[in-house]
Amino acid sequence: MDDSTKPAFMKTFPIETADGTFRAHFSEQGLAGLDFPDHGTISPGQPEELSPQLRGWARATEVALKLTLAGKTPNSLPPLDLSNGTDFQQKVWSALREIPAGTARSYAEVARAVGRPGAVRAVGQACGANPIPVLVPCHRVIAAHGKLGGFSGGLEWKRKLLAREKADFKGQLTFGLLR
Repeated sequence: MDDSTKPAFMKTFPIETADGTFRAHFSEQGLAGLDFPDHGTISPGQPEELSPQLRGWARATEVALKLTLAGKTPNSLPPLDLSNGTDFQQKVWSALREIPAGTARSYAEVARAVGRPGAVRAVGQACGANPIPVLVPCHRVIAAHGKLGGFSGGLEWKRKLLAREKADFKGQLTFGLLR
């Protein structure tokens, strides 16, 4: 998350996983950003001092992230602060949270789900602007004909996440992308 997209109040907390250290960014409203390992703008070090409320959100984020990285669906998420997105982006991000683990939708299907069937490219842009990848599962959105499309964390992360979820692409991905 770069400084131009951060809400005014922001606390950052590192989350250690078997896949590296993610960085969770919290606003006063909840989790506002999540950086992949080696994508963060904060140098490694001690976590910032967090209030009891933010510590609870950090714990909830850690549990949800680790479950998701293990291919499981978390029972709950911390409060999400997606207020920096446009109305359209927020609709897309809401639709992404409705895609069950282990399944994928095309950009066109998401565009239809938000009532804008002609906005396939805009859905792709909204996925790319998603400040909380993994937990707001933009990795579950694929391009036409089973192609992976893009991903803010890189295609290797997208493959890894989909493989861990044992994603069902309704036969669309038959050429071994999910190793």
